[in-house]
Amino acid sequence: MKKIPLATPTMHTEERQYIQKAFETNWISPLGQNVDEFEAKVAAYAGASSCAALSSGTAALHLSVILAGVKENDIVFVPSLTFAASVNPIRYEYATPVFIDSERDTWNMDAAALRKAFEKYPHPKAVMAVHLYGTSANMDEICALCKAHDVPLIEDAAESLGTTYKGKMTGTFGNYGIYSFNGNKIITTSGGGILVAKREKDVDKAQCH
Repeated sequence: MKKIPLATPTMHTEERQYIQKAFETNWISPLGQNVDEFEAKVAAYAGASSCAALSSGTAALHLSVILAGVKENDIVFVPSLTFAASVNPIRYEYATPVFIDSERDTWNMDAAALRKAFEKYPHPKAVMAVHLYGTSANMDEICALCKAHDVPLIEDAAESLGTTYKGKMTGTFGNYGIYSFNGNKIITTSGGGILVAKREKDVDKAQCH
């Protein structure tokens, strides 16, 4: 049986030159000009006001959960079909994930199921939508439900950098959005992630956390 790789990074001449330059200039510490430029270019590309580069997409999700005010025993709605990294930050804060079923067309959070969840649990602390395999969730309905219930929306766009929904980039609909640059993502830095937020002060707080 022939295997079809899910994600295989490629390295070209330019990438190798950047790596060599990092060694030649002794630029091995975690922050510097390259990171600043990377943050600025991701923000410009996604249409976000600002963003913060972090050690991983999971770290960005964890900070999003904290910024959303999630505390112990709070409820957070999250899709039932996703990678464990979407759920782990909820448990890091000792909150309770409530799993929302997926719709057939996109495999992402089903807005009808989310509506029913709000009826059963009317006061969740946050909703986390995930865009699987580069496919956007139904953001019109999900955003409308979050707005109606005044609940922060977190977007796990780890796998959907470059995906648009009605002309707008995934990761920029919610109060907080994250992208991942792990080895199996759309573009990779071998590791790392980025947090974007509607309010610049949230990004500032994340960088100081």
